[in-house]
Amino acid sequence: MAESRDPYPVRVDAALDPAAPRGLWLVKWLLLIPHYVVLAFLWIGFVLVSVVAFVAILVTGRYPRPLFEFNAGVLRWTWRVHYYGYGALGTDRYPPFTLADVPDYPTHLEIPYPGHLSRGLVLVKWWLLALPHYLVLSILACGGLWASSRGADHGSMGAGGLLGLIAAIALLFTARYPKSLPRPCPRRNPAAGS
Repeated sequence: MAESRDPYPVRVDAALDPAAPRGLWLVKWLLLIPHYVVLAFLWIGFVLVSVVAFVAILVTGRYPRPLFEFNAGVLRWTWRVHYYGYGALGTDRYPPFTLADVPDYPTHLEIPYPGHLSRGLVLVKWWLLALPHYLVLSILACGGLWASSRGADHGSMGAGGLLGLIAAIALLFTARYPKSLPRPCPRRNPAAGS
């Protein structure tokens, strides 16, 4: 019997606030300082837990569930902070301080627990198989470096940073997220099957 697998097991979604206060984005950096401090320690833990998980997968072929839940929780928390903050400016609901999913918060990140993993593949998939992804991400994150080096020395801004700046300015003057910008993912209704 063939196993039916979703081609994209990670599900990331968000619900955009219809109207946001005009000037809150000006002070979100200050409001996010406690999250940034906690996330700095969580990401140190993420790296250490990932090393332990790497060895566990190499030896047993399984990702220890507590380690998996911790790492998924760090990713979930980071997604909430970025969506609230300057990654998207998609909501003005302050992100909760938790690794767990919060059903009534506008962002969600779901990663199903993998049963059995290839012990040999763990040696190459984090670097060799991920090279195309790293290349695309570096272009998106640093795309403005070349453009800014051609003009005055004003620093660099990637595509995400530029879109975030445009959204922030539009929110300041219109109190609406610009419809012409790429919008955060709409919430999917699991019952609808889409």
